[in-house]
Amino acid sequence: MCGIVAVIGSREAAPLLLEGLRQLEYRGYDSAGIATIEQSASGESAALHCVRAKGKLVNLSASVEQEGAPGFCGIGHTRWATHGKPEVRNAHPHRDGDGDVAVVQNGIIENHRSLREELTAAGVSFRSDTDTEVIPHLISAELQRLRFAGQPADGSTLLRAVQNVLPRLQGAYALAVLWADVPGALVVARKAAPLLIGLGEGEFLCASDTPALAGFTRTILPLEDGEVALLTPLGIELYDEAGERQQRSPSLLSGQEHVADKRQFRHFMLKEIHEQPETARLWVERHLLLNLQGGDPVALPFDESFYAGIERIQILACGTSRHAALVGAYLLEQFAGVPASVHYASEFRYAPPPLAPNTLTIGVTQSGETADTLAALAMDAQRREANPDPAYAPRQLGVTNRPESSLARQVPHILDIGAGIEVGVAATKTFLGQLLAFYALALAFAGRRTTRSEDEIVALVNELRGLPDHLSALVEQHDKCSEVMAHRFAETQDVIFLGRGINYPIALEGALKLKEISYIHAEGYPAGEMKHGPIALLDKHVPVISIAVPGVVFEKVLSNAQEAKARDAQLIGVAPICADTELFDELLPVPEVSEWISPLFTMVPMQLLSYHIAAHRGLDVDQPRNLAKSVTVE
Repeated sequence: MCGIVAVIGSREAAPLLLEGLRQLEYRGYDSAGIATIEQSASGESAALHCVRAKGKLVNLSASVEQEGAPGFCGIGHTRWATHGKPEVRNAHPHRDGDGDVAVVQNGIIENHRSLREELTAAGVSFRSDTDTEVIPHLISAELQRLRFAGQPADGSTLLRAVQNVLPRLQGAYALAVLWADVPGALVVARKAAPLLIGLGEGEFLCASDTPALAGFTRTILPLEDGEVALLTPLGIELYDEAGERQQRSPSLLSGQEHVADKRQFRHFMLKEIHEQPETARLWVERHLLLNLQGGDPVALPFDESFYAGIERIQILACGTSRHAALVGAYLLEQFAGVPASVHYASEFRYAPPPLAPNTLTIGVTQSGETADTLAALAMDAQRREANPDPAYAPRQLGVTNRPESSLARQVPHILDIGAGIEVGVAATKTFLGQLLAFYALALAFAGRRTTRSEDEIVALVNELRGLPDHLSALVEQHDKCSEVMAHRFAETQDVIFLGRGINYPIALEGALKLKEISYIHAEGYPAGEMKHGPIALLDKHVPVISIAVPGVVFEKVLSNAQEAKARDAQLIGVAPICADTELFDELLPVPEVSEWISPLFTMVPMQLLSYHIAAHRGLDVDQPRNLAKSVTVE
């Protein structure tokens, strides 16, 4: 959930570290810091400089300018608080007692309490409340042991010390380590948390995500789980968990946009909402085929063996990705005729359903690094591999916006949503990309089954072809009307969102967006469930936003809306303009399209209304409090 940057080379490290951290700001954080090693002019001694600050990077930059952080080797970190409050003393990097070893870490060390007790009994004094601080103390003790045994003060000794300490750490981590005695060496390691090495000319830059590398190099070497690397200006030594030297060729970053640019927009989130028509256009060009006569309706990067024998689908996801998965499961089951279920990835790990044969498991994560989703996929694969029946063999697919992520290295098949970099923590265009991925999968399965006629498949494809133009007009329209409506929510504390059928997940997503960025309490419900409890909340101070699109549940949704109106709730409709929708006090109009593709339109008013309410309140829309873009811890 945090951001790591580490650099070694022939240039001053601090500017590179700060710029790398700026590129990772979108991940969410509440404190930041860097550490560098300055070698004396004679080369006989070195000093470790550590600068930390609470809050945004502007505070850290000011401290670095004031205090200085010289040196050609350094590590940097943006911290999202887990253990310990967001205070300077809990900010990374953390050091040992002498201040000679510095460490930055992502993830959680689950056995930190027992390690802390052990170190405290040995006389170590802790300065923070974090789980990370045990690491520099453990490494320092191991370095002392190795030096006492006659090992030299060089990079190999630092590497060995880190390798000896890692087996003692339980949990997930990506870490970078400096030792003042060796200003020309940097050690990095990962376990269940992302870390990549960028290769420059005589210098290396490590980071937890690709945007920090994009302006530095396009040649990368992603660390595999359990690997440790020693970096010097002369090269990389890479070792696996068993300590065996590894030889692996680097890869190139894909051609996606990796550098964020807000352009003329006030916030990244607004820019990304406006980019959704282009996301849809690229998807149509990439996936929808022109010749549908008896052929495949979509182009997906899988051969026929991928589809063969699949009898059911289970989807693992969290947050917004789960809402996209709920729409996807509806499409797969109701349109394509494949039984489908959706599970919270975090719950699946501890209460997995009974194994079913011939099952495709889909993991959905926009970053490709969501810890719960990756762990749930790994558990599913392990359980299935333990079953000797071939029908239970693991069949897995990942849906992500990062084809170079950990997810892509974990599962055999990847569906890249291709939305480009998204900086706003609240997902918008990546949500659309995930939805479109499921439309493609539903069409692919429907084209191979008899559930839908060719005419029905062609009708859906043709509607999807018109999506980019419809979205373009809709975004422009609701950007204006949502801005006008936002001031009415100045004193609002609670909002109810209602939907049914394929649009129930959109009600959940609408409520989540409003909670995430405006801090207004909001809940999404199936419209028919309102009278089973939530109706007790309704009065004139609680707006009800109801999604009502023509289809099999249209009349039922309108009836549920009438129940809310009878309780004096302000009734806001997300619906087409027609006589039936005149009952709403306010209407956020959407085109009258088939119910199958309606979620691709009803999501837009939700996004823009949430955005303008938060902006009207003067909140940090792109980096809402307590949230992170990539949730890389459990």
